[in-house]
Amino acid sequence: MNIPKEIRTARLLLRWWRPSDRAPFAAMNASPQVREFFPDLLTQAESDASVDRFEAHFAQHGFGFWAVEIPNAAPFAGFIGLKIPSFEAHFTPCVEIGWRLAEQYWGRGYATEGARAALRFGFEVLKLKQIVSFAVPNNLRSRRVMEKIGMTYSPADDFLHPLMPAGHPLQAHVLYRIKADDYARQIG
Repeated sequence: MNIPKEIRTARLLLRWWRPSDRAPFAAMNASPQVREFFPDLLTQAESDASVDRFEAHFAQHGFGFWAVEIPNAAPFAGFIGLKIPSFEAHFTPCVEIGWRLAEQYWGRGYATEGARAALRFGFEVLKLKQIVSFAVPNNLRSRRVMEKIGMTYSPADDFLHPLMPAGHPLQAHVLYRIKADDYARQIG
């Protein structure tokens, strides 16, 4: 399988990570707005460890969370892509789609545009049968992106994230799904 190192959309470049991405990624992970639905802010070392895991995922699976560049505007704006979750739940094993952008790039449709490209890659190149996404119930911005890209939600799929401590206010999660045939009908 020929896995591209980058994917272009009308306004974005989804690409492999560069050393120069680490500082703006760490700044993003230190933002209370960006980390609103995560248990804590990340230090530079913790943020760098995340990039190391992203790069290891690419090396092992041939896909992952791409760095997002906005050509002629921002050399790094966040990440969008596909990943195999590292935990077990009723819906695993699976491939999830995810995104995280610096707050100055919110509200411009970038997450939706990049997520559509990631779905296309997942279904057309990787030939996945299904892609999932999950978030805490109050993360309405991410849930709107999930809906805009054609994912569906069923309350029966709600789950307690196994990597969160029992009783933590962010433990409850909603799950969205899209199957390959539903994706094909959308673009058809």
